[in-house]
Amino acid sequence: MTAARAPGVPVRNRLRRDRRAVAAIFTVHGAVCGSFSTRIPWIEEHLHIGAGALGVALLAPTVGSLLTMPMAGRLAHRLGGTAATRLLIAVFCCTVAGPALAPDLPVLCVCMTAYGAMAGMSDVVMNAQGVAVEQRAGRSIMSGLHGMWSAGGLAGGAVGAWAAQAGIDARVHLAAVAAALLLAGLTAGLWLPHAPREPLAEPPPRFVLPHRGILVIGLIGFCAIFCESAGQNWCAVYLKQITHASPGVAAACYTAFAFSMAIGRLGGDLVIRRLGPVWSVRISGAIAASGAAAVIVARTPGTAIAGFMGIGLGVAVIVPLVFVAAANAAPSASEGVAGVATIAYSAEFAAPSTIGLIGAAFSLSGSFVVVTALAATILLSAGAMPRRRAPAGPVPATVSAAEADHPAR
Repeated sequence: MTAARAPGVPVRNRLRRDRRAVAAIFTVHGAVCGSFSTRIPWIEEHLHIGAGALGVALLAPTVGSLLTMPMAGRLAHRLGGTAATRLLIAVFCCTVAGPALAPDLPVLCVCMTAYGAMAGMSDVVMNAQGVAVEQRAGRSIMSGLHGMWSAGGLAGGAVGAWAAQAGIDARVHLAAVAAALLLAGLTAGLWLPHAPREPLAEPPPRFVLPHRGILVIGLIGFCAIFCESAGQNWCAVYLKQITHASPGVAAACYTAFAFSMAIGRLGGDLVIRRLGPVWSVRISGAIAASGAAAVIVARTPGTAIAGFMGIGLGVAVIVPLVFVAAANAAPSASEGVAGVATIAYSAEFAAPSTIGLIGAAFSLSGSFVVVTALAATILLSAGAMPRRRAPAGPVPATVSAAEADHPAR
């Protein structure tokens, strides 16, 4: 370093770089998920399994996530948040190729469980990284980070749809995706902010149960993910069965739903900064409930699509807010995120089957009464969210030049 070099680097520049690195990790995670989702039909056809067997296999990722997410806090404590994020995102990228290589249903279930386990654990540690950057920045950024996850999912899904349409073997496609996203994840990991071992008197338990202070926050997250999962998994089916839409229009409904969530998350930080967490959750719950109510009464494709977009827009910012609230309420960020994620993501296990069972017993439109009720629960429970908080303390104007030169310590 030359003598003429400035002795320090503005903190704003360092925070911007940290935010971009974490956003890149979120994008990679979303792209892995979006890529895999597009090749599920190929896997079903390749293994010659029916819808029932495929349904069992599709439960495996959720089981893997729920079993392993409570362990993520211990791993982050042992390795440090940065190292844990780098390791888990790298392994997660590799696991996306496994299901396409499975020779039969039992091996597929094992591969899907491993995929879900790495998806859940990497989700916990990357959200803890995002919370840490938000705390240093002193303003909301988590919604935008989740927006980048949605953007990554849309990009991965678009490439996957092209590969499926072109007839590319899923083993080739997902192996190429794994290699490309592994390289992207490792590159982004080099620029992650330094996160040392969290200063706890003792390490968290190996299997972290939800902290008592975040149970209601977890309930809000559960309701939001239930609404999201119901819309995501059933919107195309709903349009075909209830509004008699064409297959193309029905498929476009999922794209519209995902797009509304991405837009809501990318713009959500502005709303959160202006209104604060409580009012942001209240308004979001009201929008989601209105969208679900529109779905119930919809008998034309346009109305149904608008309703599903309302659900997606309504739940867009809730999960990022829930993660931040849990991280601030628990003894450590990773422990709080792991605890609330265990509660919230269990909705992914419950939502598809609940909607299906109610739809079979009564009607598919009637099943969305449950979604409306849970969205209303979000609105009514918003008071459990923490109020707008002041920054923890003064932030220095610069960081040392040595620190700026070595962002991946």
